[in-house]
Amino acid sequence: MTYAVATGHALTTEAAEQILRAGGSAVDACIAAACTAFVAEPVLAQPLGGGFLMLAPGAGAPHVLDAFVQTPRRRRPEGELDLATITVDFGTATQDFHIGAGTVATPTLIPALFEAHDRHGRMPWADLVAHAAQHARAGVTVTAFQAEVAGLVAPILTADADVSALCAPGGKPAAEGTVQCNPQLADVLEVLAAEGPRFFTEGEVGQGLTALPGSHLTGEDLRHARHAWRPALTLRRQGHDIALNPPPSLGGVQIALALSALPRAPRPVLVARALAEVARLRADLDIDRQPDRAGALLLDPDRVAHLRRLLASHTPALRGTTHISVIAADGSGAALSLSNGEGCGRLIPGTGIQPNNMLGEEDLSPDGPVGWVPDRRLASMMCPTAMRGDDGTLTLLGSGGSNRIRSALATTLLALVDAGLPPDAAVAAPRMHVENGNLSFEGLGADGRREALLAEWPQATVWDRPAMYFGGVHIARRDRRGGVQAAGDPRRAGAAASG
Repeated sequence: MTYAVATGHALTTEAAEQILRAGGSAVDACIAAACTAFVAEPVLAQPLGGGFLMLAPGAGAPHVLDAFVQTPRRRRPEGELDLATITVDFGTATQDFHIGAGTVATPTLIPALFEAHDRHGRMPWADLVAHAAQHARAGVTVTAFQAEVAGLVAPILTADADVSALCAPGGKPAAEGTVQCNPQLADVLEVLAAEGPRFFTEGEVGQGLTALPGSHLTGEDLRHARHAWRPALTLRRQGHDIALNPPPSLGGVQIALALSALPRAPRPVLVARALAEVARLRADLDIDRQPDRAGALLLDPDRVAHLRRLLASHTPALRGTTHISVIAADGSGAALSLSNGEGCGRLIPGTGIQPNNMLGEEDLSPDGPVGWVPDRRLASMMCPTAMRGDDGTLTLLGSGGSNRIRSALATTLLALVDAGLPPDAAVAAPRMHVENGNLSFEGLGADGRREALLAEWPQATVWDRPAMYFGGVHIARRDRRGGVQAAGDPRRAGAAASG
């Protein structure tokens, strides 16, 4: 047996590994890992959030299951909504977030995972939720990283008495080493395994979600919301076929544009220029408000050619997410990215579940928490990725990190493909990100690369060590001989296993 797993938490990895050792498929392992992430990574992943599943079968083209959220079918008057604005202090900057039941978008994650299981699963759901339920009851020891994440969103975790009682007893998020239990979530997962997705769309969980005071959601939203299968967005680079998340997701198309325009083994300063130009085009072309056209707008051959010329000659003047990568013994792979936004700061009674706040996310709803168009799929930066080399090597990867996902994956793909680095070295390679014309990058040593970046971006923010700001890329790889490798990103306490 050969398998590889990389996730954002040791228990999440353990859940997938147990399923793979028992003969489960890559999709089985992803589902088990996701259920455990709901318990062990509760700020980053929840059952009523959203996600994307990249499937890379042993034979055939990769495809993506879009299990992200969509806007409600009807919008309630603003005066009837439960809305609040809180400010999160990131140390070097502050950011406002919108929370409350009025920011909850319609989830499709759970029905989507059941359909993925129907098509590609082998083990019963009861087995897939068992690890998560066990640890939800016995308790999970809070890690340093999870404590840091909870500390950042403390105003959300303490905005409501019920949420505070579960996540921040005494009014403070749980410190490292604290054991946190969520027995109600354990019950929910076990009932879900027995009753199926209708428990979430029409049963007690769905009824509890639509009964939250001040929410847009109705039973009609939950019954009619649909996940979607889509062909992957593919590109060819240096002997590798790279499969990315297609529109209306926005991350994959931006990564594709940057990689299509960059030459082989580009210098960091050139990568920074590409990231800056892609970010500018995203704003100038207003693709956030027309995500279905993102591919046509950004990947037009003339635009790619123009960006190549620009990179060769021009000097510019210048949300919570987790990821699971799995390769199974049969050579198939799956990569699942999950997000709950920051959470809406409300709890569904009796479930231990905090729904998403995607309608309050500026990246997803640029016109604000009441300015969205009804019954539309929201865009996302999440981009689970599959890559197959001409030698038969299969690599699955993805990242958390909100807007930084696109740059985290672009720089890691360059390290894997152009530099030929193994997964652990590619994950450790320095990263950069450009936002609103401002460059941030991890220190690049004393070989002149740092100085070249600062010459063009003198106001750049330089991070002296790897930081969770730059995402958390988790990689699983299998070569044509069956050899496996896995790498979890230490920036976000990643955990990897292979066997």
